[in-house]
Amino acid sequence: MIFDDIAAFAAALPPARGLMGLDLGTKTIGVAVSDRLLSSATALETVKRVKFTLDAARLAEIAANREIAGLILGLPANMDGSEGPRAQSTRAFARNLSRLPAFETMPIAFWDERLSTVAAERALLEADTSRKRRAEVIDAVAAGYILQGALDRLRHLRINP
Repeated sequence: MIFDDIAAFAAALPPARGLMGLDLGTKTIGVAVSDRLLSSATALETVKRVKFTLDAARLAEIAANREIAGLILGLPANMDGSEGPRAQSTRAFARNLSRLPAFETMPIAFWDERLSTVAAERALLEADTSRKRRAEVIDAVAAGYILQGALDRLRHLRINP
């Protein structure tokens, strides 16, 4: 089930289960997960993309092991808010995931990921992370920023329905 509206996504989530955030790149997928209270996001890993079926199998494994209730995919909108080829590719990835048994009943939503990689890079630089280590974790950290933005919005919706 794919939702463009975060409020509808929130209504479809089962209680007391975490979310998984994804930062889709052409070569990697950054993965972050939340706690069961949906309060904080943690960068988890960077999946090296091979082909869709293998990538989806790894994501399904993470989702099953962590009892994930829903997915947040970073939507790479242009700075003017329009959607280009990368956003279309992300929407296609979500459609393909939603057809798989592991994800067919899982709510999927999109979150504007503009500047998430910039914020992740800045945070890693401030933490004095080496260039090599930054390259290894940047996508997972960006996924954490994406997921945290969605979690903050979901918290706001719970407080102000």
